[in-house]
Amino acid sequence: MAHPLKKLMSQTAIYGISSILGRMLNYLLVPLYTELFVPAEYGVVTDLYAYVGFLFVLLTYGMETAFFRFAESEKDKEKVFTTAISPLFITSTLFIIGIIFFSENIAEIMRYENNPEYIIWFAIIIGIDAFTSLFFAKLRQENKALKFATFKFINIGLSIGLNLFFLLLLPLLVKYESFSFVKTIYNAEIGIGYIFISNLIATIVTFALFIPDFFKIKYSFSSSLLKKLLIYGLPLLFAGIAAMTNELIGRVLLKYITAIPENITDAKEYAMTQVGLYGANYKLAILMTLFIQAFRYAAEPFFFSQKDEKNAKKTYADIMKYFVIFGLTIFLGIMLYIDVAKYFINSRYWEGLKIVPILLLANLFLGIIYNLSVWFKLTDKTNYGAYLAIGGAIITLVLNFLLIPEIGYLGSAWATFACYFTMMVASFFLGRKFYKIDYEIKKIFIYFILALVIYFVSLEINFSSEITNYMLKTLLFISFLAFTFYKEDLISKFKNF
Repeated sequence: MAHPLKKLMSQTAIYGISSILGRMLNYLLVPLYTELFVPAEYGVVTDLYAYVGFLFVLLTYGMETAFFRFAESEKDKEKVFTTAISPLFITSTLFIIGIIFFSENIAEIMRYENNPEYIIWFAIIIGIDAFTSLFFAKLRQENKALKFATFKFINIGLSIGLNLFFLLLLPLLVKYESFSFVKTIYNAEIGIGYIFISNLIATIVTFALFIPDFFKIKYSFSSSLLKKLLIYGLPLLFAGIAAMTNELIGRVLLKYITAIPENITDAKEYAMTQVGLYGANYKLAILMTLFIQAFRYAAEPFFFSQKDEKNAKKTYADIMKYFVIFGLTIFLGIMLYIDVAKYFINSRYWEGLKIVPILLLANLFLGIIYNLSVWFKLTDKTNYGAYLAIGGAIITLVLNFLLIPEIGYLGSAWATFACYFTMMVASFFLGRKFYKIDYEIKKIFIYFILALVIYFVSLEINFSSEITNYMLKTLLFISFLAFTFYKEDLISKFKNF
């Protein structure tokens, strides 16, 4: 295995400590949420965090990737950073002020007229996160993965701790007379609001961690460099918004266009229940989502650092192949043991399990798209990234509007699948025209077919003995691993790694 791959794997592993392990700890709150809150209440959490994705992309407007691009080519990396951070500070500040000013109007439009404070809290969270995103990008560009991981852990750990404090400890203490003082800081009516308060406090603390770094920076600004950053990054803004549309719009639209059965008296509660079911079951794709997130953190700066190497394209092709193998392993690991994995959420959410395999594959396609994106990022053709994402967004919107009224949140899942599959295919063929990489398509296709065959065979395993069922599914899982190890000769490669 080539040295560049070893470097990427080590970086992915370190980022994975903060991204995969840290976020997994955060995801472990989902069983708590689904236990404490009915689907309609959890639907509020799913709905509001969907807007976070859109607004974060809007407020960072491609500046992270633009920073990576020009930090590699410009001699004065500090100037690139300070030039990029300046507009982020201005736009984030204006966003927070503007949203606070119009919070009641926005809350009414979003059907949260009784809780305008949610809008204010999220404005602060999103604004601060957008600003600090470039500080985290700087750590990645400087290969300071340990510091990156530490700050991420502090953020996640604090958020988890505060959730447990507000949702478990305080409700327990308030029952005892000796802890009557707790009533002065705890209000049961806030309910899911404590999830947002925990996030807000953790976000503010994370911002404070970067203050010493901020004052150490030697400020330098270049208007010509800013123009380059914006020209490079703005197409990524449109691509990012489109990407968020692809990923999140279904959760937003479910609230508005879900068909309400005639026997339902509370339409709003029913719609939010559908959102909650979709959001909770989406969490069962956790391992795929977190793997892709960790890979993306490590891969983006890595791709730029390798672009001038002699065997760069071979490296990119190898990365794609091993990425797919690992992604398919996660898919099978979850789906073959879905009867165990489903206990991650409360049983009242299980009716939505049917969307899990669809979303797992959809997210795997998304990860492949991230791999393929190397062609337009390295050739400075980021406008094609925008075209691809916008095309995907159109597919997502059309299919959501067509399918949600007919089959509810299942339609949203299929829309996501169709979108990412189409984008993946289109990006592959465009990449062959502008920056051809000889991916091992035949092998990748074989691995996909094998994984799908194993999955569909597993659906037919239904013996009266659960032990027998799990033994057979485990044999199927091992057979996939054995085949890939044999086909790739991974044992000998690991020996030489």
